[in-house]
Amino acid sequence: MRSSNPVFSRRGFSRDNGHAGFNAAPQAGGAAVGTNPYATNPYAPQQGAQFGAGPQAPARADVMTIDDVVTRTAMTLGTVVLTAVLSWVLLPVDQANLGKSYGIAIGAVLVAFVLSMIQAFKRKPAPALILSYAAFEGVFLGVISNVVSTYVAPGVVVQAVMGTMAVFAGVLVAYKMRWIRVTQRFYGFVMAAAMGFMLLMLANLLFSVFGGGDGLGFRSGGLGILFGVIGIILGACFLALDFKQVEDGVAYGAPREESWLAAFGLTVTLVWIYMEMLRLFSILSGND
Repeated sequence: MRSSNPVFSRRGFSRDNGHAGFNAAPQAGGAAVGTNPYATNPYAPQQGAQFGAGPQAPARADVMTIDDVVTRTAMTLGTVVLTAVLSWVLLPVDQANLGKSYGIAIGAVLVAFVLSMIQAFKRKPAPALILSYAAFEGVFLGVISNVVSTYVAPGVVVQAVMGTMAVFAGVLVAYKMRWIRVTQRFYGFVMAAAMGFMLLMLANLLFSVFGGGDGLGFRSGGLGILFGVIGIILGACFLALDFKQVEDGVAYGAPREESWLAAFGLTVTLVWIYMEMLRLFSILSGND
């Protein structure tokens, strides 16, 4: 099962003849032999590991565990938060410095995008590359959050952070309790919805750039609220797919280094959810 996460969808937790790709979800009693290169790994757990259920201790230290994923994700998200706070404090957004701060934020997000694409197409996860992505992404988030909090809706950043945490916790509980079942149909539905959503947002951006104003109106008013909710729901679906990818990687006995890839993918999804939350709460605050 491939994740819809832009990172996981390219790489996954397995390789087939040296090329990236995730081949099949583990079946009851273990991984599907013949479809996954880790299926015959004698150190892999014999039952599917449940994400959020604690470490599935393999016999060797070089096999990925849930603890590895949690640790690397904490490091990556911690880097995002740290650089976001520093950029908030060190890059003022008053009228005299707003243009300069905006320029730094745009440059940072472009660098973050390039680094994410490099990592997405690499055969192996590179911790330095992933942490660098997190640092530049944090600079962008710090400046944008400061601007929104200063000029649009004071206090909205706290709401967006709490909302993102709530979505993460809710999806994790729902996935652990098997209220969400990640199937091929679920994956196909989420991917189709995501493609449609992104195309509409791209059209809105183009109309905004060349036509001025808010383009097609997908980011303001009633339509903005609707599309903000849709974006958050899609982010929640991506989280479920990411949890499935992590669960299968642990069950297959994937190499420990793959936990960095899991951390990278989860960070990308959480940043997306945060941005959608920030946008949604900003619109709601403006409508009060």
